[in-house]
Amino acid sequence: MENNTGVTEFILLGLTSAPGLQAPLFIAFTLIYLFSVVGNLGMVVLILMDSRLHVPMCFFLSNLSLVDFCCSTAVTPKVMAELLMGDQVISHNAGAAQMFFFVALATVENFLLASMAYDRYAAVCKPLHYTTTVTTGVCAGVAVGSYVYSFLNASVHIRDTCGLSFCRSNLVHHFLCDVPAVMALSCSDRRVSELVLVFVASFNIFFALLVILVSYLFIFVTILKMHLAEGYQKALSTCMSHLTTVSIFYGTGIFMYSQPSSSHSMDVDKITSVFYTMVIPMLNPLVYTLRNKEVKSAFKKAVEKANLSLGFTL
Repeated sequence: MENNTGVTEFILLGLTSAPGLQAPLFIAFTLIYLFSVVGNLGMVVLILMDSRLHVPMCFFLSNLSLVDFCCSTAVTPKVMAELLMGDQVISHNAGAAQMFFFVALATVENFLLASMAYDRYAAVCKPLHYTTTVTTGVCAGVAVGSYVYSFLNASVHIRDTCGLSFCRSNLVHHFLCDVPAVMALSCSDRRVSELVLVFVASFNIFFALLVILVSYLFIFVTILKMHLAEGYQKALSTCMSHLTTVSIFYGTGIFMYSQPSSSHSMDVDKITSVFYTMVIPMLNPLVYTLRNKEVKSAFKKAVEKANLSLGFTL
């Protein structure tokens, strides 16, 4: 990314400057990152290796796991370096790259969750037409469209943000180069850039939420009409893992950003970003392993096969 502002690097102020908290936070984030890497990459491999999981829902789930792994990797190692070695400096280009991937991957996850909600709607409400409606081509098209749009969306924000003039300070009040935190450093007129950011981000979030809410409205209406307890439980169980992930993802954001403007600060943004970049990527594989019967069964089978292979080796 070309830099016309004279700023060659940013200084990330991090989560905290308290020396007593840096070591515990480093240990905690290291464990979270390891769980996230193992869980998400393990989920991708599990879905690829088990033919029973070659279904639309698990196709979107594998993409979600890949996105979570990439998003966590784009942010967490730098945070760990900040806490362990005090390395708070990030170059202008590295900061722009981190900003780009964080925005793009968060947007991809937003649309993947909406796609998964529609998949559950088709499975529960239109079971006879499910195989003809949610085809391999449709799933691939939706996934590719989500990636293309999200990366274009991120490109617009990065162009607007990095095209501003930074003449006041290069101190970023965050542990990553997030768009609002970097934009706040600019001494040029940023009203248009802020309006574009708010409008596009609001459109992305509310469009995805609308798809999710409408899909689950029809799902719950269909479930309530079911007379057999077995069908009721089966339909509900197919949605619980996704609904749990959606609740965590959007619930965190709504709770954090619903704070009064007088109490809203960069500290709130930091806490929210910790959830989106570290905690949620770690929780998603756990949620789907525990709450999805097909994934749980495939995981148990993989563990049994691994134990059997290890027994033969020994």
